Amino acid sequence: MHSSTSNSDLEFTRAIPDVPWRRMLLAVALITIAATVLWEINARALGYRPTLNDTPDLWAEARSSVQPDSLVLLGTSRMLFDVDLDLVEKQLGQRPVQLSIVGSSPFPILADLASDESFRGTVLLDIVPAMYLAPAGPPVEASEKALQRYRTWNHSQRWSHRLGVILESHLAFLKQEDLTLAKLLERLPIPDRANAQIAPAMPPYFYTIDRNRRARMFDEAAVVGSPLQQRIAHGWLPLFSPPPAPSFIPVEQFQQMMGQAVEARFAETARHVARIQSRGGKVVFLRLPVTGPLHEREEQLAPRGATWDRLLRENNVPAIHFAEHADLAAFDCPEWSHLSAPDSVEFTRRLVPHLQTALNNHPVAPMLASGGPTPARSALAR
Repeated sequence: MHSSTSNSDLEFTRAIPDVPWRRMLLAVALITIAATVLWEINARALGYRPTLNDTPDLWAEARSSVQPDSLVLLGTSRMLFDVDLDLVEKQLGQRPVQLSIVGSSPFPILADLASDESFRGTVLLDIVPAMYLAPAGPPVEASEKALQRYRTWNHSQRWSHRLGVILESHLAFLKQEDLTLAKLLERLPIPDRANAQIAPAMPPYFYTIDRNRRARMFDEAAVVGSPLQQRIAHGWLPLFSPPPAPSFIPVEQFQQMMGQAVEARFAETARHVARIQSRGGKVVFLRLPVTGPLHEREEQLAPRGATWDRLLRENNVPAIHFAEHADLAAFDCPEWSHLSAPDSVEFTRRLVPHLQTALNNHPVAPMLASGGPTPARSALAR
C-alpha cells in the first residue's frame, strides 16, 4: 500500500527562546565598545598613534591621479621618507604623485608607466640596486600587488578605502603592519627547521603616512640608541642578505638562472626608459642616502660598478647619487636607511636644485606626433 504524508506533517516551527533580546544586544554592544576602547588605550600606550595604513588601495588612489604630464616619484621607502612633497611642488611648480612602495622593486611600476601611452611626464626613480634588480620575490611582489589592485579596483573597494581612511585617521590600533592577528602570530619565536627556514623579521612600525603618501619617521626612531631605533637598524642586515639557493636546484644552475634574470632586467629597463622618453617624458635616476653597516652590506650585495654605474651607461638619463654631492652626503640616517622627518625636509631643499640642473641640462627626446607637453609640464621641461 502507498503511504501518504499530509502537508501538516512536514510543517516545522523554529522555537525562539524566551530571553531578553534587547538587554542581550545592549550587553554585547557595551562589551564590544569596552574592548575596543581598551585595545585603543593599549595601542597608544605601546607608542602607536592614528595614521593611515599604506595599503594597495591608498597606492591605487595615487596611481589613479597620474595625469599625462605628472611628476611621479617612484622607488622604495627611501623615496617615501626622504622627499618632501610640499617643497618639491614649491620649487618645481608641480605637485608630485608619490608611487613609491615600502620594501619594493619599482621596476614593475616603471614598466606600467612605460606601457601607458598617455604618460609623457617626469619620473624621479629611486634605485636601491639590490632591490631594483631583484628578478622575483617580495620586492617584486609588493609592486605587483599594488598594480593588481589599481587594475581591478572596483566601486566597493573604493568606498571601503574611503571608510578605512576615516577610521584609521582616528584609531591607533588599526595597524595592518603590526597589530593584526597574522602579524602578531609572526612574532612567535619559531626556530628554523630542516625544511622550513623562517624569514627575517620585518622592522617594527615606525612612521606615519598621509593621504598623499608622504611618510615621516617617528621621533623615537630617530634617537640613536633608543629601543625602537635599535630594533629597526639591526633588522636591516638580515633583510639585505640573499636567501640560500633552493635545495632542489644545483647551485651553478641557480646562479646561472639569476644571472640571466638580472641581465634581462638591465635590458628591459633600457627599453622602458626609452619608451617614456620617446613620448617626450623624462626619467632621472636617484640614489638616496644610506649609511652605516647597511651601506656596506648593500655595496657587497650589489657593487656600484656592476649595478648603478651600469644602469647609467645603458640609459640616456641624468642621475643624482647622494655620495657625489657634499651637501647631500652630509646627512646621517639614524637607523641606516631613512632620514628623520626634519632631515628629510632639509635634504629635499638641497636636492631640488640638483634636480633642476639635471632636468634643464638633459635634452628631452623628440615628442611623438600625439602632441606636446602641457603648460604645467613645461616648467619641468625648461
